[in-house]
Amino acid sequence: MADKPPAVCPVHERAAPVAEERTVLLTGASRGIGHATVQRFVREGWRVISCSRDDVPPECRVPQSRHAHIAADLADPTGVALLVERGNQALAGRPLHALVNNAGVSPKSVTRERLGCLNGDLADWRRVFELNFFTPLALARGFAAALHKGQGTIVNVTSIAGHLIHPFAGSAYSTSKAALSSLTREMAAEFAHLGVRVNAVAPGEIETAMLSPETEVLVPRIPLARLGVPDEVAGTIYYLCSGDARYVTGTEIMITGGQHLF
Repeated sequence: MADKPPAVCPVHERAAPVAEERTVLLTGASRGIGHATVQRFVREGWRVISCSRDDVPPECRVPQSRHAHIAADLADPTGVALLVERGNQALAGRPLHALVNNAGVSPKSVTRERLGCLNGDLADWRRVFELNFFTPLALARGFAAALHKGQGTIVNVTSIAGHLIHPFAGSAYSTSKAALSSLTREMAAEFAHLGVRVNAVAPGEIETAMLSPETEVLVPRIPLARLGVPDEVAGTIYYLCSGDARYVTGTEIMITGGQHLF
């Protein structure tokens, strides 16, 4: 009697399902934290729709890339509207799995002094709030349908300056980031009905172009005794967008090396 063929595991009888391509839209992508975050998502196999004021340099363009870049000035409401329009066109009805609101501005005086409540022009305050606060809100609204379709997540980039008096960040920047922290909580409650999670990361002293040269004097106040690097922020943003954080919403993660403890 011939031997029976070995039993085949039912799992192996089915073709492996094709993983859905995941898409992230990220602002402030040209440098620092934004650039590092784009690189992290690309390494993880995500499709990236990036945005910055400038177009991608010719030497960085990839022919027939599945990624997309949209040049828009998000400090101007018309630029925000342009990003929403072209971003949804790039999605072409497909879901959006993550929106990372990273673009921001921290104005300084010509003497690099801290712009406070008494010496800052109110027009500057309005420009800061336009980009740091109203733009994330407008983009969340503009991509709400695509995020709902993807059961996605929003990550707002706030700052340690939104939680304590910072020696270099001005009052307009600090209060705009504090407002964004509060907005994150409100959005988490409201967007939950769409199946969308909303969280924030609050970087401390990260080695980027926005950092003041005088920041080195703050290192003794940081328990880990060093400045952070953009990749460390990018990794936390990626975590919040990944399946590992699928039960995390309304949270703000401090990426400060412990600086916020004091």
